[in-house]
Amino acid sequence: MLSTFLSHQRKSFWRSRNKGGSIATQIVMGFFILYFVAIALIVGFGMPYLLPKVFKGQDPLKMFDGIILYYFAFDFLLRLQLQELPTLSIIPYLHLKIPKQKIISFINVKALFSAFNLLPLFIFLPFCIIRIAEAYGVFAMLMYIISILSIMVFNNYTVLYIKRKSITNILYTVIGLAVIAGFAALEYYKVISIMTGSHFVFSAVAAHPYYGLFFTLVAGLMFWINSEYLRKNLYVEELSTKQEKKASTDYAFLNQFGRVGELAALELKLILRHKRSRYSITMSFFFLIYGLIFYKEKIIAADEFGKMMFAAIFMTGISIIMYGQFMFAWQSAHFDGLLSNKINFKDFIKAKFLLFTIAATIITLLASFYGFLSPKLLLLHLAAYLYNIGFGTVTVLYLATMNYKRLDMTKSASFNFQGTGATQWLLMLPYVLVPFLVYLPFGMLDKPYLGLVVLSAFGMIMLLMRGFWVDFITKKFEQQRYKIAEGFRE
Repeated sequence: MLSTFLSHQRKSFWRSRNKGGSIATQIVMGFFILYFVAIALIVGFGMPYLLPKVFKGQDPLKMFDGIILYYFAFDFLLRLQLQELPTLSIIPYLHLKIPKQKIISFINVKALFSAFNLLPLFIFLPFCIIRIAEAYGVFAMLMYIISILSIMVFNNYTVLYIKRKSITNILYTVIGLAVIAGFAALEYYKVISIMTGSHFVFSAVAAHPYYGLFFTLVAGLMFWINSEYLRKNLYVEELSTKQEKKASTDYAFLNQFGRVGELAALELKLILRHKRSRYSITMSFFFLIYGLIFYKEKIIAADEFGKMMFAAIFMTGISIIMYGQFMFAWQSAHFDGLLSNKINFKDFIKAKFLLFTIAATIITLLASFYGFLSPKLLLLHLAAYLYNIGFGTVTVLYLATMNYKRLDMTKSASFNFQGTGATQWLLMLPYVLVPFLVYLPFGMLDKPYLGLVVLSAFGMIMLLMRGFWVDFITKKFEQQRYKIAEGFRE
């Protein structure tokens, strides 16, 4: 039966009207996945050499134990933002003589085919094979691997469960984010330490390898809970997620986000079809070489991140800055039509956030080649990335509600200041100054890495509050929409 489902999925893909765009999208996504996997492999095989350099004077085995749960905590947060719900158009199958369990099994198996589930294999397994087996023995190495894979499976199905429950009750998402924020606060105020806890747990696994089966039991329990929920809500789940989506976009990967994905896909078409918007995006890739100006060997060796902060913020957030400064003005030619259509403004704002997050993620991944200069730059870029998608997106969208200048998208962007006003200059002040203000006290106290942690935490907190900011900006947009429309008519 699983092979039948796979056959139907394959035929559905090849018979789709938009298969050309879907194939192109898959190729591009495949390229980025391969690139990310290559980086993960370099980190995985280089970890025996990187850990002593990053954690000077510390035991590499102890530090490896400490970063495992830290990685999966960050992995969990990223999954909440980016991991898609695996969907199968099950309605045609429900009236047939097909056991529900087979449909559920297919959905659960399909959920494992995610890039999030590839990366831990390449990051952690090489170190386990090279160092853990040598230090603790082959059996302990196997239990390390089983533990890591079990945590990966646990994260996978926990995020899917939370997302499915939040479809019918947003309270689950609020509670989940509150718990995560609580742990982040406890970590920040040093009440608890995820790294210390991770070391304690995995040193216990090293001493008593059978303890690793605990992770397997927890992952199995989460798998069972997820399956039971699907079994009880299979039809409702499909109606809640799939029917609201229209597979009419040319970018299949955005379909998973429902109505928000549709609006994001429409805006992506707008970007690629016009000179000025296309120029603002393509220039983002050229600015990747900006780090070569600021990233000097002496500055990197001295951990002077403050001198490199502007370049990191600029490179990882350039797509947000260049495209976001004219956020609603890009639609100035048909803005009245948007207001008169039946469009949920909250979904409209969410689509903007989604595009910003995707663009910043792609640029940050491409900028990871600076890690060959120094692994420290990866930490700097991570802090800048979290700041950009957390605080930067909110700043850009809020200030966009105060921009009333019409934009002509048919004209070239080179030396073209049409549509530019005081708002664009105002945008740069908080965007550029805030990360320096956050980092500066720690830089002055000679705690550069703590400064990066605090900046990352600031961005993460803003990211976790995205639901609040969406509501806030939506309310502001609704108040300003007629002023914006009037300005765009001039």
